[in-house]
Amino acid sequence: MPDKHLSTQFDSELNGVSSRVMELGGLVESQIRQAIYALSQFSSEVADEVVETEVRVNAMEIQIDHELSSIIARRQPTARDLRLLIAISKTTANLERVGDEANKIARMAKSIIESGSARTLPSSDLRVAGDLASGLLRKALDAFARLDVTAAVAILKEDDQIDREFDGFVRKLVTYMMEDPRTISASLDLLFLAKAIERIGDHAKNIAEFIIYIVKGTDVRHTSMQAIESAVL
Repeated sequence: MPDKHLSTQFDSELNGVSSRVMELGGLVESQIRQAIYALSQFSSEVADEVVETEVRVNAMEIQIDHELSSIIARRQPTARDLRLLIAISKTTANLERVGDEANKIARMAKSIIESGSARTLPSSDLRVAGDLASGLLRKALDAFARLDVTAAVAILKEDDQIDREFDGFVRKLVTYMMEDPRTISASLDLLFLAKAIERIGDHAKNIAEFIIYIVKGTDVRHTSMQAIESAVL
């Protein structure tokens, strides 16, 4: 009977910390959308909101990390549960880094808005990549909530599309800079923003890899897609 009680408590604690991870994920997803909106609509006010949210994101990451450390110290989890706790910790860290990238986008967007230097460049193209990255993060969080390996593998494949968007945008910026050297400074600002969006996609991909690690106990980092599908599907 005591063992059952402890197990119930452990499940309750896991559910609680998992819910906070989902809350953090929703918050940083909102940051991404707002940051891209601020850039595409030249809104300094929205950019400021993204920057202000960063304090809350950091505080939530610290709280979740503290709760995880407490659970591990008190519960002495089994191997599978320990994998879950480790993956939750890494997911939280990746979400905090997504918030960092959104914060960078917002700050750079505000700088671009104030200078007016990038209004003649294809800054609106970044919204497509931003929407892809935000959507990929949402799918990763949904898959994490369900521990859905099939969805996780699909996310790993979809990250390639964001990489292609980034490569295409870089080629377009290079063309602008070659045709008019006066656009070099502004183009480099946009390149910085595009790279931040690409990193958001990378963090969503990391979360998908953590899902596979939890369920299958397999580290699929630096593994070909064919090998991943053979190993986990």
